[in-house]
Amino acid sequence: MESSHVLTSLPLWSIIPFVLMLLTIAIAPLFLEHWWEKNQNKLIVSLSLGIPTAIYLIIVGLTPKLTETLLFDYVPFIILLGALFTVTGGIHLKGDIEAKPLTNTLFLGIGAVLASFMGTTGAAMLLIRPVINTNQQRKYKVHTILFFIAVVANCGGLLTPLGDPPLFLLYLRGVEFTWFFNLLPAWAFTNAALLTVYFIWDSYLYKKEPVGNIIEDIVNVEPIKMVGGLNFLWLVGIIASVAFITPKTFFAEADIDTHKEEMFKLLQSGVLVVMAVLSLIFTKKAVRQANKFSWAPIIEVAFLFLGIFITMSPALLYLAVNAKSFGLQEPWHFYYATGALSSFLDNAPTAVSLYELATGTFETVVGGVAGIPVIIMKSIALGAVLFGSMTYIGNGPNFMVKAIAEENKIQMPSFFGYMIKFSLIVLLPIYIIAHLIFI
Repeated sequence: MESSHVLTSLPLWSIIPFVLMLLTIAIAPLFLEHWWEKNQNKLIVSLSLGIPTAIYLIIVGLTPKLTETLLFDYVPFIILLGALFTVTGGIHLKGDIEAKPLTNTLFLGIGAVLASFMGTTGAAMLLIRPVINTNQQRKYKVHTILFFIAVVANCGGLLTPLGDPPLFLLYLRGVEFTWFFNLLPAWAFTNAALLTVYFIWDSYLYKKEPVGNIIEDIVNVEPIKMVGGLNFLWLVGIIASVAFITPKTFFAEADIDTHKEEMFKLLQSGVLVVMAVLSLIFTKKAVRQANKFSWAPIIEVAFLFLGIFITMSPALLYLAVNAKSFGLQEPWHFYYATGALSSFLDNAPTAVSLYELATGTFETVVGGVAGIPVIIMKSIALGAVLFGSMTYIGNGPNFMVKAIAEENKIQMPSFFGYMIKFSLIVLLPIYIIAHLIFI
């Protein structure tokens, strides 16, 4: 069977496993919390939905598509996240400084910058414990964790494909590394707005703090110290690998074919593995122990995204062929469609789905990026990254930050409480303004 015939006749029901996969990820943590905590159960779900989908793709003659998805999308994706996770896990910040509003705002601002270069997960895991330690004597600190999720775990990751998983998947589909710097004005506005609101809010609550808490905070001061700084060298290696180990660095555009692209993806992945191994060799075990480093989070991501990438294949093919029937034409359509789905589903597959929808909608593009108009790509990237902070399940680091805060006896809002008390009244208005300015 010819691939073109397969694409035009691919049935709608073939996307059911993908829908079930995303719904499981969204719902299971809420209603099957203890069962879902075990990574083996996540793998069971991924295989239960992924294996039938893989068999179907093979039967209908799409074995090359399945191979390409696993070898040149899934593997580079997991290796990048694994490398960032390993390297950033070898950097430890310790200390307890005064939890003044300006100090807390600077913490979040630094996180916003780091997130784009060490990933939202890496930046969040590096800074969340120092932020909690700094604020441990304060009575009012839940709001700090909420803004930390918004800024460090999400909005800060807009500037490079290292910043957030949806951007890396768009990078794998042809968006140049440096193109994401075009999002700098939106990154600056969004994070500046969030930090301004946070500073005002924290200043108000700081004045309401009991005097005894403030005195205790002043007395119990320990300078911030960093150990494991050599890992920044490996982090630079990761950034350089993603930015420069591409066919465009060595060949003219006309000389680049699919084979070269695939070989460079594998070469790039090999260098990333080397960076991770170097981090493991040269980082003292005590540093990772201080970070409470565990492989469980990256194993969780690997298991979940195995199912996502396999089940996503029929969905992407269906969207590419039937894109025009969905009626999405304007940039704001893609911004809010990506944002709405990214709020309640994982923002990485959401971004890819909307990208495929765009490739089928805009068939002839001059001067675009990765085959779609620049403004549409901008809308998808912004929608995926920004709206990933609208719920605890929109982006991977969100739940991790929440869990660490609760381990430290910080009473976090419930799933819907987070939305009602924070994201709908603070984040959404800022994201609407961002749309009006930048899209």
